[in-house]
Amino acid sequence: MTPSDVAGSVAARRTPAADQPVTGAQSLVLALEHQGVEVVFGIPGGAILPAYDPLLDSVSVRHVLVRHEQGAGHAAQGYAVATGRVGVCMATSGPGATNLVTPIADAYMDSVPIVAITGQVASASIGTDAFQEADIRGITMPITKHNYLVTDPADIPRVIAEAFHIAGTGRPGPVLVDISKDALQATTTFSWPEKVELAGYHPVTRPHGKQVREAARLIAEAKRPVLYVGGGVIRAGASAELRALVDHTNIPVVTTLMGIGALPDTHPAHLGMPGMHGTVAAVTALQRSDLLISLGARFDDRVTGQLATFAPHAKVVHADIDPAEISKNRTADVPIVGDAREVLRELLPAVQAEEAEGHRGDYTAWWAEVDGWRETYPLGYTDAGDGSVSPQHVIERLGALAPEHTIFTSGVGQHQMWAAQFIDYAEPNTWINSGGLGTMGFSVPAAMGAKAGQPGRTVWAVDGDGCFQMTNQELATCVINDFPIKVAVINNGNLGMVRQWQTLFYGERYSNTKLHTDAARRVPDFVKLAEAYGCVGLRCERPEDVDAVIAQANAITDRPVVVDFVVHQDAMVWPMVPAGVSNDAIQNARGAAPVWDREE
Repeated sequence: MTPSDVAGSVAARRTPAADQPVTGAQSLVLALEHQGVEVVFGIPGGAILPAYDPLLDSVSVRHVLVRHEQGAGHAAQGYAVATGRVGVCMATSGPGATNLVTPIADAYMDSVPIVAITGQVASASIGTDAFQEADIRGITMPITKHNYLVTDPADIPRVIAEAFHIAGTGRPGPVLVDISKDALQATTTFSWPEKVELAGYHPVTRPHGKQVREAARLIAEAKRPVLYVGGGVIRAGASAELRALVDHTNIPVVTTLMGIGALPDTHPAHLGMPGMHGTVAAVTALQRSDLLISLGARFDDRVTGQLATFAPHAKVVHADIDPAEISKNRTADVPIVGDAREVLRELLPAVQAEEAEGHRGDYTAWWAEVDGWRETYPLGYTDAGDGSVSPQHVIERLGALAPEHTIFTSGVGQHQMWAAQFIDYAEPNTWINSGGLGTMGFSVPAAMGAKAGQPGRTVWAVDGDGCFQMTNQELATCVINDFPIKVAVINNGNLGMVRQWQTLFYGERYSNTKLHTDAARRVPDFVKLAEAYGCVGLRCERPEDVDAVIAQANAITDRPVVVDFVVHQDAMVWPMVPAGVSNDAIQNARGAAPVWDREE
């Protein structure tokens, strides 16, 4: 029996009689049980407090008391990505709710299904600037798929059912449910809706056959095609279908930061990540292509660089479940609205039908070019030469020594890019990061949520010393709730990515990027900090100790582990396309650019 089945059976036993009175708060907990919710991350406060009393009696919904509401939201995101289910977070009104704004925005940008439940002041006080009042519905309107203000307790079961349906269908995303305190306290009856019907909300999942056939025709005609794969393929659970298409056609593949893991990094057709810090082969292939088959990607500026110069000779097939994304940034020659899994299931037979009629693409010459770029400009790094630890080496060894099916989360910055570049991901949903919003502090709470959802798997949070100090209080939550995550702090004493930009573009004027003034004085001492939280604290300062320290961390399974990897401060992320310029200007560590003849 699955956890959902267990939750459903418990909920069935707890369903009150149709005329049995319950409070709105009890109705909310019953609704969560009926929805099969396993875990809620949150913090109580005045307006949401009525919900916490019946939550104490639930035998199927576990509440995890976090240390900051932002941690609750990111934990819900990590849980959602790791499990494929809708994550849930809860907060009180005013500052509790506004502390959820960042993870809600993050989930919106990265299409992560979460439901955020917030308390609101009593309905009679709404609009009076009452204590801890904030119009969280208005605040989050631009960053949610939908949101609700509930003032009638009878509406709670229906709204919860709708919220989970909206969050998890179509293009996934966050839904906010704001419930007034008097609605939680009032008496009502509980009635779970048999089905959810929303006028005007009918996501298109099946693609139009004519458009799929036209895409197949262009694939057969193309000489230099590239499959441009985004996070939509992972959200759709379409990795197997993608691999079938790639294995059949042998078209080169690039996977965006959010699409990593959709195809194993070791697959021979995989060129790596495109964009600002993508591989030379991936960036160049996109620029030189004559056909882009975009699946679940949105032509983000970090991929395209200067949009007007992106893939200038390519026709575009753009498949996405969100019609608003198609032709938003780059006009599609063949627009396909549909779920990535359904699109791929129909695209392969359409390609095979073209081949049966004698129309098969010949990509031999194209692969000769692509392999030349891949061989000439592989990903790599240069040791500092002073005996210090290279951050790239640390992250590379983390990936190599990790147990099978390990989940990696990351913060945002240099360590994020290195984790994307130097760890080989073999399956989807093993790489969890903040892509679109770029939220520092994401890693530790996201790892906590992933571990809550996948307790049998190793979870490593790859963090920077800047990011780690934004949310490391959630280590207390991990210790108390038995979430033995592992944290690799890539400690260069600086806000690394900002320092890199200051080195390259600001004449080495390091304004406010150094995190402490004395290299010999650790503020804070991450090992002592970890121990204060009840974690195991380790430190690694020599290259020859990296493997042994990682092995020691992997062997500890009863508590969280924090490893302070002290690395040199001037390591940079390469390759790099400077912001706002053409991808033609891609540079490697030696500053060589461009890397191909652009006159063709």
